[in-house]
Amino acid sequence: MPALPAAVIFDMDGLLFDSESLSRDALMAAGRELGYSFTLDDFLQLVGRPWATNRVTLQEHFGPSGDLEAFSACWTRHHHAARVSLALKAGVVELLDRLDELRLPRAICTSSSHEDVRHNLGLHGLSTRFDAVVAAGDYAQGKPAPDPFLRAAEVLGVAPADCLALEDSHNGVRAAAAAGMRTVMVPDLLPATAEIRLLCHLVATDLHEVRALLS
Repeated sequence: MPALPAAVIFDMDGLLFDSESLSRDALMAAGRELGYSFTLDDFLQLVGRPWATNRVTLQEHFGPSGDLEAFSACWTRHHHAARVSLALKAGVVELLDRLDELRLPRAICTSSSHEDVRHNLGLHGLSTRFDAVVAAGDYAQGKPAPDPFLRAAEVLGVAPADCLALEDSHNGVRAAAAAGMRTVMVPDLLPATAEIRLLCHLVATDLHEVRALLS
């Protein structure tokens, strides 16, 4: 990286925590319980998108007779039951330690709720490691619109062009790039496509590689 960023903005699900796999398994479990069939591709369509968008996708999947609210409650119940075993992704603590050494501010920028962020950070003792959290309800349009990342930069008081954005999803990469940020993808369930690679400064194997980038 030619110059250090002035701030680092993290996605949460699939980047900091291995939560996308939990969400996938909870979706499949809810589908089995309520009689709906899902494939992995069905789930991947939902990754990195706000709930308002996913509501429409799910209702189309169910058809007009499908009970979206009942499914959402069931999915949430399975997800909450599983998240006590939520794992931290490789390199998170080491990268945060490096940002402390560099005195770089950092924020979380997510489509998840503030409650989910508090739970996940608290579970791993990371509640004090971020300067700001931008979550669902804090912006007009969700990813792939740039609004979440622009809001995070505004909260940190840093120009978007001076921010490094870390993402695992395609829509997250699109949002960060549209915000004018230097973007690094750390793939989780979704591989980097040719389109996505063009939007990224780097596609990294894990957050250890991102830490090395800041050395």
